[in-house]
Amino acid sequence: MLKTNSVYFFDSIEFEEIIHYYIDSGKISLAKKAIKLGLTQHPNSVLMKLLKAELLIFDNKLDEASCLLKEIQAIEPTNEEVYIQQASIYSKFDDHEKAINALKIALVYTDDQVDVLSMIGMEYLYLDNFDDARLNFAKCLEVDFEDYSSLYNVIYCFDMQNKHQDAITYLNNYINKDPYSEVAWHQLGRQYFIVENFEQALRAFDYAVLIDECFVGGYLEKAKTLEQLNKFEEAIENYKTTIDLDDPTSFVFLRIGECYEKLNETTLAIQFYKKAVHEDPLLDKGWLAITELTIKNKSFNKALFYINKAIEIDDKNTLYWRKYAEINLKLNRFEESVEAFQNCIVLKDYDIAIWVGLSDVLCYLGDYEGALINLLKAKTYFNDFSEIEYRLASIYFKFNEFEKGEKHLTTALAIDFDYHHLIKELFPEVYAIKEVIDIIANYKNSSL
Repeated sequence: MLKTNSVYFFDSIEFEEIIHYYIDSGKISLAKKAIKLGLTQHPNSVLMKLLKAELLIFDNKLDEASCLLKEIQAIEPTNEEVYIQQASIYSKFDDHEKAINALKIALVYTDDQVDVLSMIGMEYLYLDNFDDARLNFAKCLEVDFEDYSSLYNVIYCFDMQNKHQDAITYLNNYINKDPYSEVAWHQLGRQYFIVENFEQALRAFDYAVLIDECFVGGYLEKAKTLEQLNKFEEAIENYKTTIDLDDPTSFVFLRIGECYEKLNETTLAIQFYKKAVHEDPLLDKGWLAITELTIKNKSFNKALFYINKAIEIDDKNTLYWRKYAEINLKLNRFEESVEAFQNCIVLKDYDIAIWVGLSDVLCYLGDYEGALINLLKAKTYFNDFSEIEYRLASIYFKFNEFEKGEKHLTTALAIDFDYHHLIKELFPEVYAIKEVIDIIANYKNSSL
């Protein structure tokens, strides 16, 4: 008919099947053509009108859909689909209370209570009413005990209220009725993990994977639990099982690497960290883990190579620049360290360690003016910090600005007297100045 523009007669049921087929296939324009032609041949078909209303809602033509639904409601006031679609419109307008009221009417007329109860639960979730949401999802499970989607939602509601002990009680009751539900055992394990009862969590995950030997999620959670119990060899075995059962992920490779690192198997750890970043080149934890291990092995040139790879991927990540600065300091590449610290500040990483690190390197390079400017900027973010005040005092004394130096030194001593050894470490020539010695001695005596 579409190709030839010919018109053939179909009964309404055939049209409904055609329309459903196109909707399910995502061919909405063809579904609309079928509805238009179907209503031409069967203008009183309520089901086709409902399908038309559904597509109007899909197109966000909510007023038109609402008028059509009122028309259908006048013809068939006991048709639950009318109230379900009205609820959909109310929900799109964020009027979730009205949506719930419409769905409660639908619940009276429907033969499929689970779907409607689930929709009511979702509307309560939109309102952050977790108690009523949970009750409706629990009712779904009373109708269909194996409705795992509703089980997940019940536990989600407990999670959102931090009622983990209540969730454990609920899941134990559920398991008493269905001891062979791997989903329930998995969820029970998660709850025990959250409350840090790792022995019980492990027991629950054990049951989950015994019931379903291909349950990837169960093995993952079991492995994470074994890590918490410091059973790293067993954790590795379970992580490797997930690789056998499903496509490997960067997360799994990373966790295996971390387990090997904790077992002091550095070579194997690096091997799996490399697999992790190969699987996901944007995995910053992977690049940082490799870098950290190579720093630990004092292979600073290798560490520089890996951190450079990371920066090539994401030069806006301040974690990379911090590590870059640290490595370059170890390699006595001070100009590169300055660049790294400055990049951190440009990227709005205003941690005090960045400001202080930058000023110390600038001082080492003899750029006291640059260090001073940097410290004065830092002071706008960190007022009354001894780390900044001692450095400012020292630089002012170097510049023979004794009045400013004394002011900052007095402030620093008041904040943290014991930290004055910093001057001796970073500015020994300043520490030897008589005025500085006198200020420190006088402050010490006055505070006794």
